[in-house]
This record gives sequence, C-alpha cells and structure tokens, in this order.
Amino acid sequence: MKNMDQEKTPIRLKGVGKNLCIIVDPTESNEDLIQEITRLLSELKEQVIDGAVTIDVGEGHDELFDTLGTYIKDTYGVSSIIRAEKKNRIVKRSILPEERMRIRDMEQSWHHHSTDVLMLAGRVRSGQRVVAERHLIIMGDVNPGAEVIAGGDVVILGSLMGTAIAGQPENEKNIVFALDFRPTQIQIGSFVAAGLPSSPEKIAEFAHVENGTIVVDNYLEVNPFGRLPWPQVR
Repeated sequence: MKNMDQEKTPIRLKGVGKNLCIIVDPTESNEDLIQEITRLLSELKEQVIDGAVTIDVGEGHDELFDTLGTYIKDTYGVSSIIRAEKKNRIVKRSILPEERMRIRDMEQSWHHHSTDVLMLAGRVRSGQRVVAERHLIIMGDVNPGAEVIAGGDVVILGSLMGTAIAGQPENEKNIVFALDFRPTQIQIGSFVAAGLPSSPEKIAEFAHVENGTIVVDNYLEVNPFGRLPWPQVR
C-alpha cells in the first residue's frame, strides 16, 4: 500500500550524483507542494545543506519555480537552485498528472544519472569492515565477525552471517537483502535487531522497518518493489 500511495504524491525526489532533483506536479496548489517538500526534505536536511537542488516544474510555471526555489533555499540553506532542462519533453494537456510524472521519470532517471553504489565480489571475512556511501552490493558471503555498512541498501548475493547496517545515519526506508539470511545483527537507520531466527532453508529474505520494528520477510513472496509501475532510482 505504501508504494501505491507514493505514486500519487505531488512531489518526487531523485538523486542526481550527490545532488537532489525535485520533480513537481504543477497542478497541485502551492500550499500542498510546499507542505510535501517540507515533509520530504526534513528527512534529508543534512544531505541538502550546501548542495545543489534541481527543480522540475514542467513547461512554463515560472512563478511556481521561483516560489519553490526561494522557499527551499531560504529554509534549507542549499547553495544553488537549478531549473530542470526542458529539452526533449513532450507532454500533452490531456495526459493525466500521474502519467506526466511517469514520462518525466522515464526521460530523466537514467540519462544523466551517476551512482555511488559500491559493488564488490568476494567473501568479507571476520574482522573486515566495508563501508559504502550509498548502496552496497556484495557478490559473495559476509562471514560471522564481519561488518558491512551503507548509507542506502545492503544487498548480499550470498550468505549474510555477520553484521549488516543500512540506511545510515537515519534512513529507515532502506533494506538489507540476502540470498541466505543468517545475520548476527541488523541495523536500519537507528533501529537494531539481533538474534534473528534463521530460516530452516536458504531463501532470499530482506529486513525492513515496519511500525518501528525490524521485520524479516521472504523477498519473493512479499516482492516489495513489484508494485512500482516503472523502475525508480533509490
């Protein structure tokens, strides 16, 4: 249900390198847009301070761009506000707002996207510690006594038997995924869980925060991203 709600949001945030892009549905009122921006940026304020923020309000809407840009710059102390480029955008007035946002996502998600994902192959042995600024992917095992830490998601394409820490420092929306999920400790944002029961057989599972608690689910059964209508940047 959470993903279905996100489809209707008037604001979407996209990471572009180390900067942030805010995609706006200009059919919403200024008050609703500012309220949603406030809600989202309050969780990311440490990441946007002194950074650059790109605002995409679509064709026209100069006054809306000025209003939102001034609010974001004055409230969060970002270094610069940039308007998204208008090239190659085809939007018909008859298209629904959600469809326009989908078109924008498809146009912009990948063309100029750089990533901070750290992807490693091999076993992380006891005593070793791997830290990734954003997402972390290990193609191999994480042994007991090893520790892997990421600002985003942690994905282990092997056995997770050590400690995995995701969403640092305060993002509880990230996940820890492993093909064989047997960690000694999991942390997502500020939530910590230890002594998690092992599954009787090796199955792909993921840990996430739900109602203030770390929950472990069968990844294929829950399919947490299966309801997203198109690929989205995490």
